[in-house]
Formats: sequence, structure tokens, C-alpha cells
Amino acid sequence: MHNKYPNEGMSLIVKTITRFTVWLIFLFGLYIFIHGHLSPGGGFAGGVIMALSYVHLTLAFGKNYVNERMKIATMHNLEALGGILFIVIGLIGLYSLGHFLQNFMGKGTLYHIISAGYIPVFNLIICVKVGMGLYLVFYYLASYQRKEG
Repeated sequence: MHNKYPNEGMSLIVKTITRFTVWLIFLFGLYIFIHGHLSPGGGFAGGVIMALSYVHLTLAFGKNYVNERMKIATMHNLEALGGILFIVIGLIGLYSLGHFLQNFMGKGTLYHIISAGYIPVFNLIICVKVGMGLYLVFYYLASYQRKEG
């Protein structure tokens, strides 16, 4: 992809290394959240790792490069959607089985990807909520400029 902001970010060496490593970090975060119900990890840890891939990209190329590929408003919307879906899943459990966040899906077969009821879906929602929220905190802290005077 063409970089419209070549003077932002870090050196050419850092940008070149980032092109190779950012996808590995993102895929590792994806792996952690997908297998979160089978091994240590989950939506929170996967979301943090995936957000760090965006932080890595922002540090190397600058915030405008990242903002051009994924709008800040989209990140806000995804983060809000994660919060809303969390509440909706909790309410479905409450109305169907009598307890907030009660598992309303089948348990599946042990040690398989589809083996934990609603936990993989819940991991996805938490991953999006945490990943977008953490990146937005970084983005706004990096964008803050102190007013003179």
C-alpha cells in the first residue's frame, strides 16, 4: 500500500521490519483468542495483543497512516458494539435460564473448537471490545497536545 505520509513515524528500517512483524503479532492475538477456551488466553489477552499490533503500526508509520486504513469512528463503533453485545448475551442468559450470562448454548464436545457453549462467542466480543478500547486509549494519548499559554 502506498504511504501518503512518508515523513511521519520512524525510520525506513523500522517501517520495513514492521511490515513483516505486525501481521505476526496480529495473527498471534487471533490465535490466542480463538483457542482461549482450550488453553490459557481468551478474548482479553487476544484483544490486548491485537491492539498492540495497531500500536506497533502507529509507532512505525504514524497515526495518520493507521487512521487512513481504519477510521477512528469505526473503532469507536466496534468498541461500543462489543459492549452492547456483552449486555445482550447476558440478558439472553437471564431471560432463557434465569441468570445473567448463563450459558444458553450447548456445551459441544470436549477439546474441540466448538466445545464451550457461548464462551468462544463471548471471547470474540471481549476481544473486539478490549482491542478497540486499548488502541483508542493509546491513540488519544498519542494525539494529545498541550496548549501553549
